[in-house]
Amino acid sequence: MFKKILIANRGEIAVRVIRACKEWGISTVAVHSDVDRNSMHVKLADESVCIGSHQPASSYLNIPALLSAVDLTGAEAVHPGYGFLSENANFARMLEENKIKFVGASSKHIEMMGDKIQAKKIAKENGLPVIEGSEGGVNDVIEAKKLSKKIGFPVLIKASGGGGGKGMKIVHNEKDFDLLFSTARSEAKKYFGNEEVYIEKFFQNPRHIEVQILAGKNRTVHLHERDCSVQRRHQKLIEETPSPVLNDKIRKDLFERTVSMVSKIGYEGAGTVEFIYEDGKFYFLEMNTRVQVEHPVSEMVTGIDIIKEQIWIAHTGETALQQSDINPRGHAIECRINAEDPSNNFQPSPGTITMCNQPSGFRTRVDGAIFQGYKVTPYYDSLICKLICHGRNRTEAIQRMNRSLDEFVIDGITTTIPLHKKLLNHEKFINSDFNVSWLDNEKIV
Repeated sequence: MFKKILIANRGEIAVRVIRACKEWGISTVAVHSDVDRNSMHVKLADESVCIGSHQPASSYLNIPALLSAVDLTGAEAVHPGYGFLSENANFARMLEENKIKFVGASSKHIEMMGDKIQAKKIAKENGLPVIEGSEGGVNDVIEAKKLSKKIGFPVLIKASGGGGGKGMKIVHNEKDFDLLFSTARSEAKKYFGNEEVYIEKFFQNPRHIEVQILAGKNRTVHLHERDCSVQRRHQKLIEETPSPVLNDKIRKDLFERTVSMVSKIGYEGAGTVEFIYEDGKFYFLEMNTRVQVEHPVSEMVTGIDIIKEQIWIAHTGETALQQSDINPRGHAIECRINAEDPSNNFQPSPGTITMCNQPSGFRTRVDGAIFQGYKVTPYYDSLICKLICHGRNRTEAIQRMNRSLDEFVIDGITTTIPLHKKLLNHEKFINSDFNVSWLDNEKIV
């Protein structure tokens, strides 16, 4: 096994990776910006290296500084977590060239699946149904508008190299097309350095379903699906497994096709294949070549530690799991706790946490990096922790989540905890009568 791993990330995911490493008996190196010097991931790691200032480009996105930290500490491998450089093919390639193991997909597969247009072609060639749309990128507004009229409005304009809702615009009619096409291209260039966009049919009432996979050289297994349909502006708020809307026949078809596609492209590591699901049919959306924020719900129902498996695959090239080893039990729900003010258009809420009481108890888990006195800065993503609850069924999981949210106290900043309480007790959530547009179309706060 690796002797030392550097975690090229911060916050709750860095803490999560450190915990997995400790259970493997692996020494850990934390990297941090100047404002993260007293963060929990720094306190828990065996060593720490300051890699720059609070601006992400100067620290957590600073490849030369990270490579220097690897060299300085003698780390044999790098775990990127999610976000930052986790899907950066250049970073993975530089590590590969320096004989440092990247605990994630190969640079080849990051590149292959990171381009949304290419990923769609690969999915189609390997037996996954895809959404009707352009065969490739469209840079001419006249051509794009002509194609959109052929597909039929509404359509979705999406950044080829994007994700997370950036560079994505819904166009409901021809009149608004020119402005939204231009805006999507500008956002794509700003956030991803690539202004290319493509066009897809927009689904009015879809669910967002994803399949967690673990793949080695000779075997790919799935850890069943997650339903991530509670979203605001394409940002996930609540995730659960199993999905309340899939039946066994659809689920079996989804898993078989997904595993087949992942195996055929020779993928290795943890990954997630995402789908749009509507009217009994699913369509490939994208593949994330990293661990997901919402991976704990899959861990809760399967009993499989995804991060430890990632490390094992990186070390051996194989997954130790057989599909028969994975037998999910019960239902799990995750609420993302963000330092945001839902009553003020979800404005970030930086500040010092003056009191912090985290819930515990039967089948209750908190993945976070916060504590009393912790300073939430305005420089990074507003996610501060995740609350995950498991029950024998969906009803019990909701009940346990409600109890846990009542116990969760974070003073000094505003969080999304009150919003989650409203959502968990909303008739539409209880009855699973919602889709990805629910929170954008209905005023909850």
